[in-house]
Amino acid sequence: MTEREKMQAGQWYCCLDPELDDLRAHARRAVHAHNTCPPDARGAMAPELLALFATIGSDCFFEAPFHCAYGINIHLGARVFFNAGCVILDTAPVRVGDDSMFGPHVQIYCAQHAKDPDERAQGLEIGLPVTIGRHVWVGGGAILMPGITIGDNATIGAGSVVTKDVAAGETVVGNPARPLRRP
Repeated sequence: MTEREKMQAGQWYCCLDPELDDLRAHARRAVHAHNTCPPDARGAMAPELLALFATIGSDCFFEAPFHCAYGINIHLGARVFFNAGCVILDTAPVRVGDDSMFGPHVQIYCAQHAKDPDERAQGLEIGLPVTIGRHVWVGGGAILMPGITIGDNATIGAGSVVTKDVAAGETVVGNPARPLRRP
């Protein structure tokens, strides 16, 4: 089994693999094209970035700058909006439902690195999927950690670090993110 196949199967793999290096280089070229294209010419998304993603619904918008690791694991519903400075490290599937919005500098991480220093030095990591429902709002500077699911209509407060699943309709804030208690 290749390292890419291991990554896609949700197994431990070596990220220092030449095939994975090539995929990341392809993503960097697409991201560069998006980030350096004049806004009037780019529109909602540069064609190179649009072609990179696994699936994309209608009327999605990515403000520049943007960064992703592979792009091939990103699945977007319709009318998804990402503000400036967002990062998606998609070593596993990232699924975003319709009408979800992301403030500036939101970061979505799928990679979980080996905890053993020797294994980490060998480039061992595992990708854990991130799933975001429909009509979700993620405030600026929030960080979504590997393996989490955010339910429909949830709100993530600005600067929150989401380490656990968020229920549908729930609002979470803080580091680590916790449900907002209402009086």
